[in-house]
Amino acid sequence: MAYEKPWSSYEEQLDLLIARGMVVTDRPRALDYLERIGYYRLSGYWFAFRERSELCCPFDPSNFAKPKKGRVDRLALDTFKPGTTFQHAVELYVFDKKLRLLALDALERIEIALRVDIAHTLGKTDRFAYLNPDLFFPGFSKTLDKKSGLTKHHEWLGKHAGLIGRSKEEFIRHNRDKYGLPLAIWVVCEIWDFGTLSTLFAGMREDDQDLIATQYGVSNGRLFATWLRSLNYLRNVCAHHSRLWNRNIVDQPKLPDVSEVPWAAPFIGNSHRQARPFLLFCIAKHMLDRINPTSSWGSRFRGLLAEFPAQAGLSLEGMGKPTGDWDAELWG
Repeated sequence: MAYEKPWSSYEEQLDLLIARGMVVTDRPRALDYLERIGYYRLSGYWFAFRERSELCCPFDPSNFAKPKKGRVDRLALDTFKPGTTFQHAVELYVFDKKLRLLALDALERIEIALRVDIAHTLGKTDRFAYLNPDLFFPGFSKTLDKKSGLTKHHEWLGKHAGLIGRSKEEFIRHNRDKYGLPLAIWVVCEIWDFGTLSTLFAGMREDDQDLIATQYGVSNGRLFATWLRSLNYLRNVCAHHSRLWNRNIVDQPKLPDVSEVPWAAPFIGNSHRQARPFLLFCIAKHMLDRINPTSSWGSRFRGLLAEFPAQAGLSLEGMGKPTGDWDAELWG
């Protein structure tokens, strides 16, 4: 299909929103937001305020997938719900920005702790353990991909080499000049990003995974690996400044039994909550409680939730937050 939408001035963009039912009380300010943030980025936030019509079992030609029998989909219309203002979308955008910054704060602490955990565990066996395929799960280090002809370990090493080649860190230059390559795992781990860490953890042997996972109150290291993969997805969303608050989480984590992690109870068996970011914030809080029990991150997160702009029918349930007094144990 040819793309035929024309270029529009900021004035024309705002007039279109008004024609579709959006209330603009301060036109100059609204135009300023369109110029600084952009129509397309803001559209992700006023999408929640668009009116809906119900269609039973629609066929979506874009993905050629048949809908599930009896499912009712809500189709977003171009018009806005009565009372929707331009400021509503801006307030939701600002809330989402604060949410991403808070997520990055937690993920930084988790990433640094994981570097130590992985380097300390593997380094005890071999200072260059990350190069030794025998120290990893065979599916990671020995099974060849049918398309590339490489193992996942080979692919990981390629990304690892790229990080070393691009690094401008003085300690990397110093160790490379003085000792040559390879670099000891407790040195080179400091330039691994979250994706590099989570991929390497997923390839570790089960006993090593369990040893690290147990430090975070989870006995199954394979399950814990799904937590790290999901947190890496969260990190990528935040790093690219993408909309987060009600995002559908593609890479969903597995959950342990409630006897091991009681706070998981409201999420188990609830597909909506498992597919929304609030679950990932709960996982981050769970891990931060083990990394730094005195952290104020949890209270700051709860404070941000109190700022949620609950207008035009929006609620925190849209980001997967359970209702009721379920969260006292995890969030305090």
